[in-house]
Amino acid sequence: MPPSQGSAHPLRLIGVYAALLAVVYALVFFTGDKSPTPKLGIDLQGGTRVTLSARTPDGSKPSQDSLKKAQDIIENRVNGLGVGGSEVVIDGDNIVITVPGDDGQQARALATTAKLYIRPVLQAVPAAGRGATPQPTPGTQPAPAAQPTTPETTQPATPETAEPVPAPQQRVFPAQQPTQPPADPSLTPTEEATKEIQAARALRQSSDPSVQQTALATLDCGKSDPLAGNDDPALPLVTCSTDGTEVFLLDKSRIDGQEIKDATSGLNQQQARHEVYLDFKSAGSDAWATLTGEYVYKRVAFVLDSKVVSAPVVQQGPQQGGRTQISGNFTATSAKELANTLKYGSLPLSFQTSEAETVSATLGLSSLKAGLLAGAVGLIVVLLYCLTYYRMLGFVTGLSLVASGFAVYGIMVLLGRWIGFTLDLAGIAGLIIGIGMTADSFVVFFERIKDEMREGRSFRSAAPRGWQRARRTILSGNAVSFIAAAVLYILAVGQVKGFAFTLGLTTILDVVVVFLVTSPLVLLASRTAFWSKPSVNGLGAIQQIARERKAAEAALGKA
Repeated sequence: MPPSQGSAHPLRLIGVYAALLAVVYALVFFTGDKSPTPKLGIDLQGGTRVTLSARTPDGSKPSQDSLKKAQDIIENRVNGLGVGGSEVVIDGDNIVITVPGDDGQQARALATTAKLYIRPVLQAVPAAGRGATPQPTPGTQPAPAAQPTTPETTQPATPETAEPVPAPQQRVFPAQQPTQPPADPSLTPTEEATKEIQAARALRQSSDPSVQQTALATLDCGKSDPLAGNDDPALPLVTCSTDGTEVFLLDKSRIDGQEIKDATSGLNQQQARHEVYLDFKSAGSDAWATLTGEYVYKRVAFVLDSKVVSAPVVQQGPQQGGRTQISGNFTATSAKELANTLKYGSLPLSFQTSEAETVSATLGLSSLKAGLLAGAVGLIVVLLYCLTYYRMLGFVTGLSLVASGFAVYGIMVLLGRWIGFTLDLAGIAGLIIGIGMTADSFVVFFERIKDEMREGRSFRSAAPRGWQRARRTILSGNAVSFIAAAVLYILAVGQVKGFAFTLGLTTILDVVVVFLVTSPLVLLASRTAFWSKPSVNGLGAIQQIARERKAAEAALGKA
């Protein structure tokens, strides 16, 4: 007796697949940026490759453990920003970041050391026009209690509210940086970098008031900072703001960025500016309450990689609850990047960009065309073979592959919008292999039908019985393939992950297509007189074998 499951309502199953396909393409054309094309990887659309060289304060060789930790943190930042198709690999003592697209600044931002310290401001002067003696930074008048704790500007206040600072020296300092001695050609680049860090510390992290005033007057905010991420939090610091408009003399660090529990970004509706919100851990929360209690109406600086991101005035204190915000000249993107950088922690090493290059997509596009051509030729050969061997049933194979291809394309577009998935050459290889596995499932199904017909059944009765026997085999084969793709995705890195992802996706779609398209089409064909003709379905030879076997059995019975 033919099975009841899988043979009833084939049109309903095809309708379910058509509805799912309609939903996918409705999302493609009516949501997001409405661009009906998948995101392409760096090998297809080009991008930026940045090589970062590790710098240690003592010039020692960075350990592999430190480089691996830095690689993991940068990868987490990439995922947090939704940058798909990026690669972060260790190359000797360097880390190489590859980001698709033409936004090279994004690749450089991912390597921010992200060492955050909160330091009290002792003194601040404008970065331009520092020919006169620097003056202490005044405090401000108290703001209403409802004001946030991080306004961007300060107002003049009475001397009683000013922070005590070392007395300025009674002489005029030069406004320009003194001439630096020429680089020693006998030093290696690592030794030269170590020498720069030590010289910067001696000048800008001195406890001598006269040296501090010299550093305030001579620091050039337009030059790269050798101290970036290498300042000692237990010493004072002379540094610039990130926008280069102010130079600060800062006290010792009071709160370490390691005390940050979470960081997010958002728009302050009242002041129409983007801000970064910090949640401190328990110890950091207590330290923040103590700091804001001591520095009411005075400035404290949020110092990221030895640069002052924001130096707000504490409007009320002590601040309880362990939550505060950083304000500044942020855009929505820069605020999100800073929050993401702080959220995933500081790098164990500081880095400098030793090389940045634009990667051309010309070679990738040529490879893409060659790969697509090879895939198309392969699929045509498969279809011709199916038409030759299975006759009109080969058309069922073609329709199923087309249905699978439409679903794969739409899902690729949506994944690119939703999770930043990018399609590269390895991913395309996974798609082609996955679609080929779909054709394998058809072959299993058709051969099971032929097995049933060898036992003397008609095409109409063999189709549902063959499906009942084939579906278990199809599910088992696809389960093995999916497990292999999942393990490969977990263990692999770089482009191999893209191959594993698309292979796993097409494996799932293979099951969906076989159950909702191929099986119903074959069942419908088995119920029509035209498709039941041996000359049409190509099963005449099998039916002849069944008749001969039946005749032989009858002859043996009579004998």
